[in-house]
Amino acid sequence: MTTPQLFQCLRFTDANRAIAFLSAIGFQERLLVRDDQDPDGVVHAQFQWRDNGGIMFGSVRPDDDSVGHGHATTNLVLPSDDDVDAVLARALAAGATQDGPIRTPDHGGRSVAVVDFDGNLWHLDSYPGV
Repeated sequence: MTTPQLFQCLRFTDANRAIAFLSAIGFQERLLVRDDQDPDGVVHAQFQWRDNGGIMFGSVRPDDDSVGHGHATTNLVLPSDDDVDAVLARALAAGATQDGPIRTPDHGGRSVAVVDFDGNLWHLDSYPGV
């Protein structure tokens, strides 16, 4: 495994719900630091996406207004068109809502977006870029 060098950073209003959602769509936990004063709170977490991607996240904290929740857009590159459909089904089962129809862009691949419980947009895309 290569160490990720770029992380999307997020805050969630319900870290446990976020962990369940992220796990359902294919992220793997690498580090999870809970808040000693609030066992439902997450001070810092790192979850890996496939071979070389990842996100860092934590719970919304009243003393930190630098990062809000529900404002992120993240693109998840999947290995195949069939994987887009499979991850879409898991995302919907985990409580996400679909944001528009499944598309086949002119540049290739298959693409659809979902919105999580906090309003973050997750693009599920089989186009790997160039």
